[in-house]
Amino acid sequence: MTTTRRRLLTGTAGLAVAMPTIARGAGTKRWRCVTSWARNMPGPGVSTRRLAERITLLSQRELVIDVFAAGEIVPALQTFDAVSAGTVEMAHTAAVFWSGKMPAAPLFCTAPFGLSPTAHMAWLDSGAQAQWDALYAPHRVKPFIAGNTGPSAAGWFRREIKTLADMKGLRIRATGIGGEVYAALGATPLAIPPADTYAALERGVIDAVELLAPANDLPSGFNRIAPFYGFPGFNKPNGASELLIAEAAWNSLSTDLQRVVEVACRTEHDVALAECETANAAAMAQLSTAGTTAFWLGDDVLAAARTATQASLERIAKTGTGARSIVDSYMAFRESSSMWRRLSDTARARLG
Repeated sequence: MTTTRRRLLTGTAGLAVAMPTIARGAGTKRWRCVTSWARNMPGPGVSTRRLAERITLLSQRELVIDVFAAGEIVPALQTFDAVSAGTVEMAHTAAVFWSGKMPAAPLFCTAPFGLSPTAHMAWLDSGAQAQWDALYAPHRVKPFIAGNTGPSAAGWFRREIKTLADMKGLRIRATGIGGEVYAALGATPLAIPPADTYAALERGVIDAVELLAPANDLPSGFNRIAPFYGFPGFNKPNGASELLIAEAAWNSLSTDLQRVVEVACRTEHDVALAECETANAAAMAQLSTAGTTAFWLGDDVLAAARTATQASLERIAKTGTGARSIVDSYMAFRESSSMWRRLSDTARARLG
């Protein structure tokens, strides 16, 4: 394994994975990867670039990936359809965007009061990946987890949100189940592509923004207009990205090339998750210096959000297409891991 190849397999998480030997001479495949992100957007946009580089290099250029940012081939929220139709071979995006076509899809990204990034990965490894595959199969799409921005904040607000009354009429950029929960709290959620969110906030189309974590949000400048940063991030305790591959394209790959893609995706998830710890700490310090006020949502807001989440999950479970088994699997894993989660979280808090 060359030094460059080893570097792409080993990131800040210290992960090293044995790679297959690629048989040369099969001819180069050149795939287009569309994204839901602006080019090199901190977090997911950077993950897309690194994925493309890693797959291209580890395949010894048997599979070359060209990245196209949101809007260059298809709009940010049409990436799934582009892969499903075979318009492009690949997309890097997030399952939280597909609640309209598959109500259970957002659980493969995040859910309010749900699994942490590491617990989410463990859930997939325990059998949920097969459920994810089955959910997307009718659309001729193969999904992989491929990046993570870690837990998010509750959002950026023009003023502190202390009570449920403060939520009434609030127009917030929010997606997935979190958006549905915000609606139940009295807010009006709007699904706006990430690249268009700052302009919407600046023009007054929205009053608040729920997007990602501090390192991802800082470059967007939301704090200049909405300087109150809400915690805890009940709505997005995880920030998993997904790589989508058109079924026909996936089946055209040799077993070795399929393995390259699988390892590249898993590596990027682990590298990005480790990287965000450092980046979020630095971003939060910079935001604080710039005048951002971090505040805690009121207890009545969180209690109502928890109730609304349960109602949303039950609604999703009744939508068919395997939704009941996905919701039950997700909640069962959350429950089975709850004792250790509470003990370890409390221990970390007491250790400072």
